[in-house]
Amino acid sequence: MMDTLQVHGFLSQAYIVTDNNNFFGSSSDGNGSWGYTELGVNASIRPSEHLLVAAQVLSRRAGEGDDGSLRLDYGVLDWQMVNQRNRTIGAQFGRFKNPFGFYNQTRDVAFTRPSILLPQSIYFDRTRSLALAADGVSVYYEERLDNGVLRTQFGAGQAQVDDDVAYAVGLEDLPGGFEPDTSAIGQIRYEHDGGRVVVALSAASVHADYDSPGQTPGDGKLAFQPWILSAQYNAEYWSLTAEYALRDVELRGFNAFPDQHNKGESWYVQYTRRFMDDWQWMIRYDSLVNNRDDRDGSKYEASGRGPAYSQFADDVTLGLQWQPHPNLMLSGEYHNVDGTGWLPSEDNPDPNETSKRWDMWLLQMSLRF
Repeated sequence: MMDTLQVHGFLSQAYIVTDNNNFFGSSSDGNGSWGYTELGVNASIRPSEHLLVAAQVLSRRAGEGDDGSLRLDYGVLDWQMVNQRNRTIGAQFGRFKNPFGFYNQTRDVAFTRPSILLPQSIYFDRTRSLALAADGVSVYYEERLDNGVLRTQFGAGQAQVDDDVAYAVGLEDLPGGFEPDTSAIGQIRYEHDGGRVVVALSAASVHADYDSPGQTPGDGKLAFQPWILSAQYNAEYWSLTAEYALRDVELRGFNAFPDQHNKGESWYVQYTRRFMDDWQWMIRYDSLVNNRDDRDGSKYEASGRGPAYSQFADDVTLGLQWQPHPNLMLSGEYHNVDGTGWLPSEDNPDPNETSKRWDMWLLQMSLRF
């Protein structure tokens, strides 16, 4: 059994500069921010042919939103009930990573990302706890076909609902907090011709209860239901990726405000080009709208809840990666953003002091073993 033991880890440190607004620290004060650090160690072992035990501990520092405390990122007992030449059926018990789009299950490992920041319209860092992992059981099925692989995964349990969710919905200054309720997530994915074409459909129904000690805001409920359609084409030297999402977000039952129901929309298109064996450049357009019935945020601003531009974000990103060694990667990135729809609230407590148009530069060094 000890021959199957594997231990791996990673470390990433970024430096961020913005001309306006703050991202992961005081990035706009002229000195930039070193407040984005990711550190993880994972291990796995096979007690038997059909059983895998795996876990990862993660420390993440991301401005005011994450202080770097150690936490269990995932920890599962993976039991493969069927493991044949053309078919695999199994189940994971414990804390499992949610199958959400293309990148969610490995989003904290810089070597698996096409850029320093994933497309924020789909992979929110401001509310990452909702999508990251769940405590429960996940069942998976894989069928290896003549010229492709079909994978499905379905999980049920309790999502991770941290303080970032309260900030995102504007309840951070009120007494009380969110507690996770039973949620479900699933994905069906097909890879054709060795991964030349990859398509996936992800869906989730995430629920949380808000427990309040008083009448303000009172007890309430949060429901989050995203649908994500993902597609990718991989050639020898380039890849084209696109994902489109619809998101239903509902707050109901609170005394302090009427029930709210928004349907958000997100999408991005991304082109990556590999060259000189260890270099890659990337260009991406990323679009986010918090409410399809109020795309420009004018109704939101008229209600007195904040600036209109806080309800959308359009981001043009240019990125470059160099991997001079298999265990070392250096990355640089530039963002030109119109809107603050995915700007971290913890780093920008007063939305009226933010700027609609802003630029961001990032540099990152990543190590792994």
